[in-house]
Amino acid sequence: MWPVATASAIKTTPHARVNRPNLVSVGTIVWLSSELMFFAALFAMYFTIRSVTLSENGEWPQAHLDLPFAGFNTTILVLSSVTCQMGVFKAEAGKVGRDGSLFNPRSWGLREWYVLTFLMGAYFVAGQVIEYTKLVHEGVTLSSSAYGSVFYLTTGFHGLHVTGGLIAFLFVLGRTYAAKRWTHGQATSAIVVSYYWHFVDVVWIGLFATIYLLDLH
Repeated sequence: MWPVATASAIKTTPHARVNRPNLVSVGTIVWLSSELMFFAALFAMYFTIRSVTLSENGEWPQAHLDLPFAGFNTTILVLSSVTCQMGVFKAEAGKVGRDGSLFNPRSWGLREWYVLTFLMGAYFVAGQVIEYTKLVHEGVTLSSSAYGSVFYLTTGFHGLHVTGGLIAFLFVLGRTYAAKRWTHGQATSAIVVSYYWHFVDVVWIGLFATIYLLDLH
């Protein structure tokens, strides 16, 4: 069972409530803009190589992707944005831990919502590892074909970004347990992590539509 956040466990201050935007949030958005350019380059690479391959060979050598499995994995990641935002609402209100039963989501605080988001993100990464393992056994590797190269580069870099987000969630959660007072800085950290998480979710929706649905027959 998780500990219930009480006044003796962690104190909130008038500064714990955050109204956006602020300098840290704006800086994070600017940084995410550079990340957007990075993924835009990956998308450009994918479509360029696909176009060249189609013009030379007349076909795009796809792998046998498990669309239902990938679709379910995508749904989990998209829903994790919802749970993440619920955690943001609690962070802005200065509510760190739950004040009721663990089985009553209405009583949850930032910790519970962010732990659930972390678990959903970890499930997504595990699903990618399972898919990679299956494809490697089928002979689809980074060097097997142009398709294999762009598939692993685009989804792999995204997977690394998701993993980075999971580490950030652990950092935010760790601070809530280490600190005795819920501060403006902690709330801001929780909020900017949510920006990053929403970003990687949106990028994946684009990747899923491109890689899994574009050539669906």
